[in-house]
Amino acid sequence: MPELPEVRALAERVDATVAGWHLVEVKVPGFSGLKTVEPTPSSLVGAALLRVVSRGKYLLFDFGVHGRAMVHLGNSGRLDLEQPVKSTRRRGSLVRFEFEGVGVLVREYGTERRAGLWILDAGDAGPLAALGPEPFDEAFDELVLRGGDRRHLHTLLRDQHTVAGIGRGYADDVLHRAGLSPFAALSRLDVPARQGLLEAVRSVLDEALLRERRREGGLSDSSLGDRFTIHRRAGEACPRCGRRLERVSFESNDIVYCPDCQTKGKVLADRRLSRLLR
Repeated sequence: MPELPEVRALAERVDATVAGWHLVEVKVPGFSGLKTVEPTPSSLVGAALLRVVSRGKYLLFDFGVHGRAMVHLGNSGRLDLEQPVKSTRRRGSLVRFEFEGVGVLVREYGTERRAGLWILDAGDAGPLAALGPEPFDEAFDELVLRGGDRRHLHTLLRDQHTVAGIGRGYADDVLHRAGLSPFAALSRLDVPARQGLLEAVRSVLDEALLRERRREGGLSDSSLGDRFTIHRRAGEACPRCGRRLERVSFESNDIVYCPDCQTKGKVLADRRLSRLLR
């Protein structure tokens, strides 16, 4: 799934390509991904696009007083920049925005349809209203350094209502860098561990953002590359200590971690089969 670094860098590239141009046409081939009824997508036709920004994992196309369109790419959503605009309907197409000579096509790979499109009035925050702060906001500092959340750290980092933009991939990498168990609780961390967690979040995302800013065009590839340090690398050697990376299933997610670097040498048992070793 594209997470904050991929979505933010994508917003910057799309903004540099089409900001200031007028929307000529908008096509929504399949309405299953359209999450709003009013305003309609056609209500934006003729308006000039002021900017494209991101919030967490959402892309926001801002048309000023005319309203805005918001896109979530889901697990396997991608965005193509078309020059010139194409007329073909790509499999999994969610929406095609046609500007003056440039098309912006949002589509999905696979059969799951988790990407979404919202058409909102200018003052309507839509699903953004329920999001927590982004990892670079001061409110996130307060949460990490002084918060008493008792949930597992992996769960906390992935909760978009708590912090917007982190998914399974960067949660794995952040906790590995911080040297913390995915099942530790924020409420039990001492001050140095909290500071280490905050620094790990920021450094992992900063590095990913720098890497994503080297990408050109949209976000079209079915695979976004080997962008993670340990996520999806169970069975490989830990890049820090060399021990085999392990995997545990929890809340329908596979979590990858290093026993030596994160859990004091303990291998965590699958929660679905037995109690977790702490």
